[in-house]
Amino acid sequence: MVGVVAVEGESATVLSWLALLAVPPFAALALGWLVRDARPGWALALPALFALAWAAPSSLAGEAAATALTALGCVGLGWLLVSVAPAAWLKLGIYAMAAVDTWLVATELLQGPNAVLTAAAPAGLPRLQAIHFGSAVMGFGDLFVAATLGCLLATSRRRQLRTAALVAILALAFDLLFFAVDTLPATLPVALALALVDRGDRPRRAGSEPRSPDRPGGLAW
Repeated sequence: MVGVVAVEGESATVLSWLALLAVPPFAALALGWLVRDARPGWALALPALFALAWAAPSSLAGEAAATALTALGCVGLGWLLVSVAPAAWLKLGIYAMAAVDTWLVATELLQGPNAVLTAAAPAGLPRLQAIHFGSAVMGFGDLFVAATLGCLLATSRRRQLRTAALVAILALAFDLLFFAVDTLPATLPVALALALVDRGDRPRRAGSEPRSPDRPGGLAW
C-alpha cells in the first residue's frame, strides 16, 4: 500500500506490465494444482479467460474474466508466500497492511495514486493490476491480502470456510459506508475476520489438542 502512494504515470505502466506477466503463471499454478480437486488440465481455461478479458474489457463478462485471473494469481502468489514465511509474521503483516491502508484512505493519500495505477493499461492488454467490475474498483493488494489469509488457513478446511464467511459478512456490512464515502480500505474486514477467528480458536488451542501448523502442505485448497 505504501508503494502505491509513490506511483506516477510511468511507474504505473511498469506495474501494469508486471501484473500482466506475473498473474497468468500464478493463476495457472492455482487452478492447475492448488484449488481443491484441481486438475492440471484446468489451467487450459486460462487462455480463454485472458482472451475474453482482452476482447471485451468494458463488458461485465470481460471484467469477470480479468477478475478471475487476478484472483487466481493472488492465490498462487499467496501460497508461495505462505510456504516460505512464518505464519505469525504473515498475520502481523495482514494487520499492518490493514492499519496502513486505513490510515492512507482516511488521510486521502491513497486515492490519487491508486486511481493512476488502476487506470494504467499495458498497450491495450488486460489490466490485471487491479479489479474492475462495473463501477467498483479494488486494488491488487486488497485481493492479495484476502488470498494470503485463505492460503494461511488451508490446513483446516472448516476454519478456512468459517473465516471466508466472516470476511464476506464483515465486508458487506462495511460496504454500507459507501453511502457516505467513496473509498474504503478493503483490507480491514480481512484483518478483523482473522482477529475474530484467532480469538475464537484460542480456548480450543489452549486445551490438550495438538495445534496444527498454519502452513499449507502439498495441495493447498
